[in-house]
Amino acid sequence: MTLEEFSAGEQKTERMDKVGDALEEVLSKALSQRTITVGVYEAAKLLNVDPDNVVLCLLAADEDDDRDVALQIHFTLIQAFCCENDINILRVSNPGRLAKLLLLESEASPAASEGAEQPSDLHCVLVTNPHSSQWKDPALSQLICFCRESRYMDQWVPVINLPER
Repeated sequence: MTLEEFSAGEQKTERMDKVGDALEEVLSKALSQRTITVGVYEAAKLLNVDPDNVVLCLLAADEDDDRDVALQIHFTLIQAFCCENDINILRVSNPGRLAKLLLLESEASPAASEGAEQPSDLHCVLVTNPHSSQWKDPALSQLICFCRESRYMDQWVPVINLPER
């Protein structure tokens, strides 16, 4: 491996870490603002009713999920719908970390302390626009830019790995 190849690999890893950090920040804000929808069925309902307010779609699957034909069909349909409606899509390769982020963040919320049941389907997560200027957010802008750059390189659904903490 040459020095240039090593340097390029380091830059890519650093960039992916920054995208993962930005995603964590966006999810945290979306949870606190209640602008998040979790679950394949719930996401499909929201996409059918109000696709214009969805700013980000996350599809999370691990190696076992890749063999689930029904889930892959759902993913294909959701991806096609999102592409058709200019909704940014990211694929998360470690759904366990995504679950920790979503469940830990929501455990701190008042609804969790009232015994609200946690969602079991974390395969699809939508972030919606709260109709305010708060979403002129650097973390969301970074994710949107990453998705746009990935599409320019013909990677329509970029895969990211959320960093473990």
